[in-house]
Amino acid sequence: MADTATRTVFRTRGRKAYAAAFGARRSGPRHPLVATAMALPLAALLTVVFGGWDAVVTQASSVGVMLGR
Repeated sequence: MADTATRTVFRTRGRKAYAAAFGARRSGPRHPLVATAMALPLAALLTVVFGGWDAVVTQASSVGVMLGR
């Protein structure tokens, strides 16, 4: 049988050392607006780089028609 307790102790020590060296981060969930503000710039960049604006418009239009708007 595997000795998982020893591995868990080493992982915990590693996490504590990392938190001590680089500062502890909050582990709670982010506010939805913060998550949106983080994701939107990347989404916009990928849309422009890969030319997906037409696909986004088409999908939004399809969803609008499906919802009856």
